[in-house]
Amino acid sequence: MKIIRIETFSNPFVGFTRVTDETGATGWGQMSTYHSDITAQVLHRQVAPWTIGIDIDDLDDHLNLIQEREHKFPGSYICRAMGGLETAIWDLRGKQAGVPVATLLGGSPGKIRAYASSMKRDITPANEADRFRRLRGDYGFDAFKFRIGAEVGRGRDEWESRTGEIIPTIAKTFAGEDVTLLVDANSCYAPDQAITWGHMLLDHGITHYEEPCPYWELDQTRTVREAFADTPLDVTGGEQDCMIPTWKRMIDMHAVDIVQPDVMYVGGMGRTLEVARLAEAAGLPVTPHCANLSLVTLFTMHLLRAIPNAGKYLEFSIEGEDYYPWQQDLFVTDPYAITDGMAEVTDAPGWGIEVNPEWLAKSIYQVSEMDD
Repeated sequence: MKIIRIETFSNPFVGFTRVTDETGATGWGQMSTYHSDITAQVLHRQVAPWTIGIDIDDLDDHLNLIQEREHKFPGSYICRAMGGLETAIWDLRGKQAGVPVATLLGGSPGKIRAYASSMKRDITPANEADRFRRLRGDYGFDAFKFRIGAEVGRGRDEWESRTGEIIPTIAKTFAGEDVTLLVDANSCYAPDQAITWGHMLLDHGITHYEEPCPYWELDQTRTVREAFADTPLDVTGGEQDCMIPTWKRMIDMHAVDIVQPDVMYVGGMGRTLEVARLAEAAGLPVTPHCANLSLVTLFTMHLLRAIPNAGKYLEFSIEGEDYYPWQQDLFVTDPYAITDGMAEVTDAPGWGIEVNPEWLAKSIYQVSEMDD
C-alpha cells in the first residue's frame, strides 16, 4: 500500500483524517480529540513526510519508524497524530476487503455490553441518581460510572462533601438490582486518602475504582491496588499513557487490575492491540477509555469485538450537547445506538461511517500529497 494523500479536517475539539492510496481508494480516521487543530499540524509536519509515497507493508512497523524519525518529539501529540493516519488506513483496508475492521482484527461484528459513563462533577448526587434511573429505563443500561473527588484535585473534592454523598446515593438507587457500579477519581488522591475512599466504595458494592492517584505515579496506584488485592474492588487506569515502555512497566509491576488504554491517545489500533497483548500475557483484562461520541468509541467497539481479554463492558458517554456541543452532527448516520444496554458493531465495511459534509465544510482543511 502506498498513501499518496493525507487530508485533515479539524477544529479545536475534533479532527478527522482521510487517506488516499495509489489506486484512489480512501479511508476515514480520526486524530485524538482536544486541540485537534494543533494535532493536525503535527500530522502534516511530522507524520505525513515519513508516509506520503512510502510502501507500507507493515503498518505497526511504519508507525515505529515515524517515532524513530521523530525521536526528539516523543509523547502525546505524535501519538495523537499517528492515530489519525493509522485509523484511516484501517478503514481503507476494511472497505477494500468488504468487511468491518473488527473482522480484520480477527473478531466479528456483534453486540457489546456498555456502561453509562457520566463525565459530570457539576451535578448533585440526587440528580445523577435520577438520570441513571432514567437511562436504565430508556436504554437498559445495567452498569453506571460516576465521578468522585476533583479532576487532578490534589485531594480536594469537587465541592464539600460531594463524594461522601454521591457514593451512598447511587448505591441506594440500585440496591437489590443486578447493576454494576463504577467510579472515576481522575487522579485526585494520594494513596492514604484513596484507600480511605476505597473502603467506602467496597462498603457500598462498587467494584471499579479508576485512576485513584495521579496517573503518572504508578507506585502510588500500585499501593492502592495492593490494599484491595483480596477484595472485589478493581483498581484501574492507564487512559492517559501513550508510551509503550510505560505500559510495559505498569503491567509488569501490576499497578492496576484492569488496563484502560485510549485508542486515540496511545496512537491507534495497532498500538492499542500491543497494550492488549501485554495485558493478556499478564492475565489482565482491557476496558479502554473512550469518553466521547466522536469515532473513539466506535474504534473501541471494534477492538473489544476482537481481543481475547476484552473487559466486561464498553465505556459509553451519556453526555449530550450541554457537555459536548462539539460532538453533535459529526456523522451522516449516527453509529451509536444502545438497546437493552448493548452497543453493536455492524457488518458495514471499515468503520461503517460517513462524516457529515456540512461539518467538513466548516472545518480547517489541510492536505499533504505526492508531487505530480
